[in-house]
Amino acid sequence: MTTVLITGANGFIGKNLIATLNNDIQILKYDIDNSLEELKEFTRRADFVFHLAGVNRPLDTSEFEKGNKGFTELLLQFLKYNPKKVPVLMTSSIQAELDNPYGQSKKSAELSVQEYSKETGASVYIYRLPNVFGKWCRPNYNSVVATWCYNVSHGLPIQINNPDTELNLVYVDDVIQEFINAFNGSESRSEDDYCFVPRTFSATLKQVADTLNAFRESRNTLIIPSFKGEFERFLYATYLSYLPENKFGYELEMKHDQRGWLAEFIKSPSIGQLFISRTKPGITRGNHWHHTKVEKFLVIEGEAVIRFRKIDAKEIIEYRVSGDKLEVLDIPTGYTHSIENVGNTDVITLFWADEIFNPDKPDTYYLEV
Repeated sequence: MTTVLITGANGFIGKNLIATLNNDIQILKYDIDNSLEELKEFTRRADFVFHLAGVNRPLDTSEFEKGNKGFTELLLQFLKYNPKKVPVLMTSSIQAELDNPYGQSKKSAELSVQEYSKETGASVYIYRLPNVFGKWCRPNYNSVVATWCYNVSHGLPIQINNPDTELNLVYVDDVIQEFINAFNGSESRSEDDYCFVPRTFSATLKQVADTLNAFRESRNTLIIPSFKGEFERFLYATYLSYLPENKFGYELEMKHDQRGWLAEFIKSPSIGQLFISRTKPGITRGNHWHHTKVEKFLVIEGEAVIRFRKIDAKEIIEYRVSGDKLEVLDIPTGYTHSIENVGNTDVITLFWADEIFNPDKPDTYYLEV
């Protein structure tokens, strides 16, 4: 069994890595609460090291040197007693290119790792990561995405100093996949010998803020922003991970009448809308047709007959459907259609329409089947 040591195991990236590694890998978790004796023991047993620990928000800037350069040198010193030439993957930062205390400390740590490779012959993988976002990142710490996801999902204000500031972002799942690739010997490495995560995203602070606010408002409007781009999809997954645990659910408006009830569920400019209805026995819904709008019907409980008639014909086409055998019915344009509950219990139906209902242009025309 391969044994890996993960420093910073309780951190954002560490938690995601541990949750993803295969069960046939033994994981030695090291974090701030562990002792140096434990670190010595772990380095003697390790076959591979994911060095994720570091200091980025200290009370005193002098802690950068100790927590980044100093701890890295100590880790490498212990590793030299392991005869296996242990590979080391290190998370650095794009700030290593900058002349500030944090960047300087990360650059010094990089140099220590490179020197360790020259001295021992062990493989090393240094990743200068941009802004990483995803689940489990601590808000109000060092990630604007995490802070804003937390604030917006909790109804708190966010602060934007310069809305045009552009962020270079990378999703944590992409980071973890790249780390696993490196662990398996197929890392992405540039000409300057630094490793990198192939997929990154670019967005302004305004774009991020607007998207997060749209996610929050979607519970009221039911309009889900387009997920055509992967960034929006990943950001939505991140946003939902910050919801208060007593706010996972939200109610839908149920429109009741003598037929039963109907509720809209999801709307999207790109895929239309979903809604659901409960229809009482003997009740018929529909008796209308559309020029362009198309729909799908799916009865998931009860028994019903869905009828069609081409608007310029007399022949009626019937489909008997039931929640016992799921069958989706496409509703073509130019056919008036209806759904009748022919059973003894209520019928539950899922509907999809290819466009969001527009009361000013409903494209819905009454006509008995």
